[in-house]
Amino acid sequence: MSSTPTATEKRTTTPKAATVELKLEVVVIPVFDVDRAKSFYVGLGWRLDADFAFPNGFRVVQLTPPGSGCSIQFGTNITSAAPGSARGLYLVVSDIEAARNELAARGAAISEVFHTETPGAQFQSDGTNGRVSGPAPAHGSYQSFATFSDPDGNGWLLQEITARIPGRGLSNLDIPTLTELLRDAEIHHGEYESKAAKHHWSDWYAGYIVARERGRSSDDAANDATARINSAAGRA
Repeated sequence: MSSTPTATEKRTTTPKAATVELKLEVVVIPVFDVDRAKSFYVGLGWRLDADFAFPNGFRVVQLTPPGSGCSIQFGTNITSAAPGSARGLYLVVSDIEAARNELAARGAAISEVFHTETPGAQFQSDGTNGRVSGPAPAHGSYQSFATFSDPDGNGWLLQEITARIPGRGLSNLDIPTLTELLRDAEIHHGEYESKAAKHHWSDWYAGYIVARERGRSSDDAANDATARINSAAGRA
């Protein structure tokens, strides 16, 4: 016998998983001085994707961090949020100390590497309470951090991830894009195979595809993949 749930009964039906891809590709950050912000992020080595200005005063600038599938945008007449009000913008890295040192060398006023003894301390604005100097013991994945801000005060958080929680993939590729990259890699591998040390094709393909996804041209990606193979062979 079936019955109709009353208002006080909890529904236990599990919603179906979404089948339409919804890719987060752009985050808008509020800035006061667009050119100053542009100069800062370009100085960090972020790829400048666009800088469009329109007669009505609207301007949009887009940049992408190296290796990121998500970009940032800022400009004029693009958001009503207070400049510098964005916080906790994650930049995931595989080597927290190398990333921290490179950003510092490029002009970011970045904190020391730290881990937390109090949950959530990485988000505290005072930058001291609950933080312990140095990376997490054994560089435990998800546990080491560093922070910096742009000239307007928008806050960035570096987080070191050395091993992903199962099911948390790195790739934002869809099947058509990956298929195109694999075909492109196949063509260039044939041209560069003789220049690389003895290797399995998958090692070269991996280096090529990652380089292409990071904005490198086909030729530069091929050179990168070949150099990676030769470097690995030299260390063997």
